[in-house]
Amino acid sequence: MSRASLHPKTPTGLPRHPVVSRRFALQAGALGVLGLGSGHLRALRAADEVDPASEGGGRTAKSVIFIFLSGGLGQLDSFDMKPDAPEEVRGEFRPIATNVPGLEICEHLPMLAQRADRWSLVRSLTHPWNEHSQGHMVMLSGRTQLPPGFDATRPKPTDWPAIAAVAGALVGPRGNLPPAVVLPERLVHNTGRVIPGQFAGIMGPRRDPWFIEASPFDNTYYGAYPEYGFDHQDRGRPEPEKAFRAPSLDLPEGLDGGRLRDRLALLELVDAKRRSLDASAGLGPFDAHRQSAVSMLTDPSVRSSLDVSDAPRADLERYGDNLFGWSLLMAKRLVSADVDLVQVNLGNNETWDTHGNAFPHLKDKLYPPTDRAVSALLDDLQSEGLLDSTLVVMAGEFGRTPKISHLASHYEHPGRDHWGRAQSVFLAGGGIRGGRVIGATDRVGGEPVSDPQRPENLAATIYRALGLPATAAWHDEQGRPHFIYHGDPIPGLS
Repeated sequence: MSRASLHPKTPTGLPRHPVVSRRFALQAGALGVLGLGSGHLRALRAADEVDPASEGGGRTAKSVIFIFLSGGLGQLDSFDMKPDAPEEVRGEFRPIATNVPGLEICEHLPMLAQRADRWSLVRSLTHPWNEHSQGHMVMLSGRTQLPPGFDATRPKPTDWPAIAAVAGALVGPRGNLPPAVVLPERLVHNTGRVIPGQFAGIMGPRRDPWFIEASPFDNTYYGAYPEYGFDHQDRGRPEPEKAFRAPSLDLPEGLDGGRLRDRLALLELVDAKRRSLDASAGLGPFDAHRQSAVSMLTDPSVRSSLDVSDAPRADLERYGDNLFGWSLLMAKRLVSADVDLVQVNLGNNETWDTHGNAFPHLKDKLYPPTDRAVSALLDDLQSEGLLDSTLVVMAGEFGRTPKISHLASHYEHPGRDHWGRAQSVFLAGGGIRGGRVIGATDRVGGEPVSDPQRPENLAATIYRALGLPATAAWHDEQGRPHFIYHGDPIPGLS
């Protein structure tokens, strides 16, 4: 596919102006033309929280890439195959050997199989929830119990904070970008409701991670468009025109570099007086946040991180010239630019929810772009010396049922339903030793039989990798501490 797919044109042939969501405009858009209504982007998020280095947290990673498979990846069809189980359990796929003796995974993930010495598996992650909203809440927050007053139909301010929000608030920025980023879109159900679990919840909206909404929502089209886009029910609908749009950080029209410097000089004069008034109120950090906002507009490395359309053709081919490839290439650029946590929603609208047509869609539409993009990410991180300092995690909201079922009124072919009691989690880099398998499930892949792990353990693994100590806490508006660890890190990975 040509790069025009990243920058669509109107029927007249003229470039179409980028469409930027209201959320992005408020967070990063014009940055208040440095007025700076949103120029205090980080000041609105920041508070005096924990300094991981000063607390001795044992940081094993500088960054985390959390690949989230919304809809739920079937463990029996990917990383925990049961070739000796009955036919109605084992499914159509067969295992293949990896480059780690004794470790086998699905035959349709050959590139990852060749790199198994760089990654490990947890085959025993478990929680009790079988519905999407509950599963998203517990896996994205790292809390098995639902928050008080949980509403599956919408996010609420009483929800648990997402791991991305906690990491963003406590680790703090290292560069000119926000410390926690979610891309390429918010998770939205096909009914149009926003799925809970992805936001800061009780921490307050000012601590929401930064959402880069580069991919437009569509409730009938899934996956790694354009090459691998599909409809779960294969209803024969025409493919929608979708485009991956990087956020624009261009200076407003008429505000060139000289005028920008003049504007900043004027602001500095005003701020000199403000600082003398604000010193006793402890507002000095706002100066750093203003500089950060300016950097988002002027730093070439920031622009490069957010726009993959300029990537060399070879990179696009290695990652895949599609939504999954573009998203993971952007994630790699963001961690290279010192973003602490990047959550990549690999597929919109519960893309991995394979109730029916599971085997043809996994084989032809989902596994090829995932296998290619994740493998390219691992290769790039290793070749650039970043794999040891970047923890890569891949999981969904749950696994899928051991027994195959067929909803013939909706799907031509069978699939699997939701299953919270077992899923496989993929981990690489950031202190993880490759080729390990933690935990095991029973003969039909339905229940952990050894080393059961919960969402709390996965969250703790991420927090420890980022150097957050066991005593780490965020503080609410009343100054009350809320401790972030609710379980121990998964043992045996390092």
